[in-house]
Amino acid sequence: MTFTLINFEIFLLILVRITGFIFTAPFFSLRNVPITAKAALSISLAAILINTVSFNPLHYDGIINFSFLVISEALAGVVMGFFTNIAYYILNFAGQLLDMEIGFSMMSQLDPVLNIESTITANLYGNLVLLIMLITNLHHYFIRALVVSFQKIGIGEAVINPAAYQLMIKFIVDYFVIAFRIILPVYAALLVVNTILAILSRIAPQMNMFVIGMQIKIFVGLIVLIMIMGLVPSVADFIFNEMVTMLKASMELLH
Repeated sequence: MTFTLINFEIFLLILVRITGFIFTAPFFSLRNVPITAKAALSISLAAILINTVSFNPLHYDGIINFSFLVISEALAGVVMGFFTNIAYYILNFAGQLLDMEIGFSMMSQLDPVLNIESTITANLYGNLVLLIMLITNLHHYFIRALVVSFQKIGIGEAVINPAAYQLMIKFIVDYFVIAFRIILPVYAALLVVNTILAILSRIAPQMNMFVIGMQIKIFVGLIVLIMIMGLVPSVADFIFNEMVTMLKASMELLH
């Protein structure tokens, strides 16, 4: 492709959208990934796209309008990456609920995906789901979706729909539903334990159920967690489907 000013402007706008997505999307936005690697991936994808995808000529008047085009493309990439990445917060919420019920909520670690303090079980689920998604090449799906976004949302045509709050409301509903589906086995087992402890406290009031109950709940919680480790791929499937749904919905918002 011959180098012209128009092609260079289109390349810059493609690069801005890709960079916004790479720095906010799952996997690519991890703190462990060097910034130079993210920048190199963004430039490489932009160079490939400008030679393989056809784009309409740009229409703008002056540097101010071009600046608005740059801002709109950056927001388009950030919105798609952010709405895809927030599905990870479901794992964090589910893990914190589990640790609160089992008794591990006092211990916290840094979550490398969300860059926030999280509990042990939340980190366990997050790391396992992250590994499963990498093994199944989910990051390839995100790159393909980013390419499709240029075909669906042309350069300079990205407009944020005011109905974005509806997407957030839908996510909040899925946030609680998926989280409770993840923790349901452990919650059911601990509910039985709490019921037994309540009966024992009535039968033998001289027993200190607080001390006994904490140890039993930790023991039962760990046993159930070990038993349901085989269900982690199903948890990853829940998160994957939510990511895909949010990514498609974010594209609809920008169209």
